[in-house]
Amino acid sequence: MTGPTGGLEVGAEVEVDVTAFAHGGHAIARHEGQVLFVRHALPGERVRAHVTSAGAGERFLRADAVDVVVASPDRVVPPCPWAGPGKCGGCDLQHVSLTAQRALKAGVVREQLARLAHLEVDVEVEPVPGDDAGLDWRSRVEFAVDDAGRAGLRRHRSHAVVPVDHCRIAAPGVDRLEVTEHPWSGLEAVDAVAPSLGEPVAVRVPEDGSGPVVRERVTTSWSGADGTTVTFDREFAVDARGFWQVHPGAAATFLAAVMGELDVRPGERALDLYCGVGLFASALAEAVGPTGQVVAVESDPSATEHARANLADQPQVAVVTARVDDAFGVARPSRRGTGRRSSAPRRAARSPLLPPSADVVVLDPPRTGAGKAICAEVARLRPRAIAYVACDPAALARDTAILAEAGYRLDRVRAFDAFPMTHHVECVATFRAG
Repeated sequence: MTGPTGGLEVGAEVEVDVTAFAHGGHAIARHEGQVLFVRHALPGERVRAHVTSAGAGERFLRADAVDVVVASPDRVVPPCPWAGPGKCGGCDLQHVSLTAQRALKAGVVREQLARLAHLEVDVEVEPVPGDDAGLDWRSRVEFAVDDAGRAGLRRHRSHAVVPVDHCRIAAPGVDRLEVTEHPWSGLEAVDAVAPSLGEPVAVRVPEDGSGPVVRERVTTSWSGADGTTVTFDREFAVDARGFWQVHPGAAATFLAAVMGELDVRPGERALDLYCGVGLFASALAEAVGPTGQVVAVESDPSATEHARANLADQPQVAVVTARVDDAFGVARPSRRGTGRRSSAPRRAARSPLLPPSADVVVLDPPRTGAGKAICAEVARLRPRAIAYVACDPAALARDTAILAEAGYRLDRVRAFDAFPMTHHVECVATFRAG
């Protein structure tokens, strides 16, 4: 089935050879000059692809592999019966062996750094302690609710709800809530949360009043600046629907990676940007000691309220409730074309709590990355080291290029498989001046 210009159109099926794996969890194939991003396929395979949608300007097509003509040796039977074309969209790599999943993700990180930052970096995706098979790890799952009140998971690129029996990557505590076995009439979603401390909770969305608060414990260790082993063991309060790493081993793993690279010394000044409820700020405070200073910035008021409580015994920490760009006094872009009454850029004054310089900086931005303005402001602080925690390799690569222009070289990248069975990968990058 072809469109008016001779290319494939939505609904068409065609046999294609898969040549590569792309950022976003799709394999790449071509048919008569058209690029197809094919889910549920692997490089080296020949598949029958069903075209599901067209990209902007029909420059590319999205498709599902509905039949495998020639299979890759890395292909396995998906452990979840709800994974596959037209089913749950949460896991896009259930058909791939765990070792091959990590190899594909490492390739994506390398490709993004090469394409966007012009750096050739050898990256290996490391497993996160806590799961051996890539299943039973996700401690926070949002179940969508359909018009009939049934809870399930969303189909890929759709609002349709797939009424699964249970999620195979969900932690046992999530499964114990049996969310999919109960009616939830009148709700949009149910968030199932299995914290490391206490009982799992099911949060109704929308909530009636304030949601529950859960407690998470982080225990880990790393080598300090003097070569001795530093042990960290601390509890954190966080809103059940607030941000916390969903893999039980992720928070400890990322914290050890960051602190092990920064070599924070007593008396130093540190910044924790996008600080959440204070995980990195707390470890930084222990490292700089009572003669040092930590400034933690977070835009979410509830998170900063918890951060102040979590860090109440560490008076060397100042928690600032603000967007990071506002805290630096960076003007937000104009909103022309949005239909809003005011189209002028928002002017911001630099927070007096932000110091003029810093020895070390931790950046843990959202998926879009820190961006040019924030990277420039961080560089102006002239830290000796920057630790960047990234949930998107493309955003990391873009910001790596920006930091390089500002005089900061990429010293090391570690990648972690914090989201098995999905295309997502977490990176911890270290930058140093010079």
